[in-house]
Amino acid sequence: MENNRFETPVTVKSVTAGSTQLLRSAREASDYLLNNWPGKRSPKHRAALQACHDALAGDKPAMNARRAFIAAAREVDVFISDKAPA
Repeated sequence: MENNRFETPVTVKSVTAGSTQLLRSAREASDYLLNNWPGKRSPKHRAALQACHDALAGDKPAMNARRAFIAAAREVDVFISDKAPA
C-alpha cells in the first residue's frame, strides 16, 4: 500500500466559488495540480507535480510533496491553511 498521506492535510481554495478543499495525500495534491489548478503552470507547479509523483512512486517522502505543493499554492493564492482542521 502506498504511504503518500500527509501528516497534516492542506486546505486550498476549491474551483467551486467560495468553497475549500482538504488535500490529505500526494495523490489528492497531484489531482488538484493536474485538474483544478487555477494559475499558470510555473516552475513551482512543475516541482510540486514532480514531488507528488516521487512520493507516489515511493522514491521520496510525502512530506516533500506537501512542502512543494504549499509553495506552489501560495504562488497562485489558493493556499488557505496547513493546520489540522479543528
